[in-house]
Amino acid sequence: MYFDNYLWVYVPAVALLTMTPGVDTLMVIRNTLRGSWRDGVLTSFAICCGLFVHALISAAGISLVLMQSAWLFAILKLAGAAYLIWLGIISLRSALHGGGVLVPRSVQQLEKQPWFVPLREGFLSNVLNPKAIVFYMAFLPQFIQPTDPVIMKSMFLAAIHFLLASLWQLALVAVVINVKRWLLAPSVKRSLDGLAGSVMIFLGARIGLES
Repeated sequence: MYFDNYLWVYVPAVALLTMTPGVDTLMVIRNTLRGSWRDGVLTSFAICCGLFVHALISAAGISLVLMQSAWLFAILKLAGAAYLIWLGIISLRSALHGGGVLVPRSVQQLEKQPWFVPLREGFLSNVLNPKAIVFYMAFLPQFIQPTDPVIMKSMFLAAIHFLLASLWQLALVAVVINVKRWLLAPSVKRSLDGLAGSVMIFLGARIGLES
């Protein structure tokens, strides 16, 4: 029921999806640079928790409603686009004014960062990500058979995705931490803020125009 022949197709497919650079990857890197390993781990955990939300919605059949209701799905996409653009503007402002959105300017700034901020940013970036929504609406049901307990099977598949995504994103956190000394250079820091902000605004605008 759970370990069927379709599972061995699902695992490599979802692994490739996880390793494909996107909003989640950018968010993990951005928050790790800003708040060290704590923010990176919390962001990754929150992103992966969002996968269960998508799986539950898909299993409950709400996905069918979203697919058939163009305006409702458009609103959801616009919400995600607006969130990305907002984060991008913050990063660009930091680049222009020499702030520290991507990396802390000091230890004091790191200590002032509330723990719930990376959790909120990670969770919203995933839940409002149209690519994740479409994946779970269109792709996940292909691995659920008519005789399967739909909700439990969806949660099982989401748990596999959770495990793979967590391992990949924690590896990213470790890599970023190891090169953080170089990234703390003011010129590199401002460049990364500008690059991250530009990419986020571009992604948000593209999502918004496609809705």
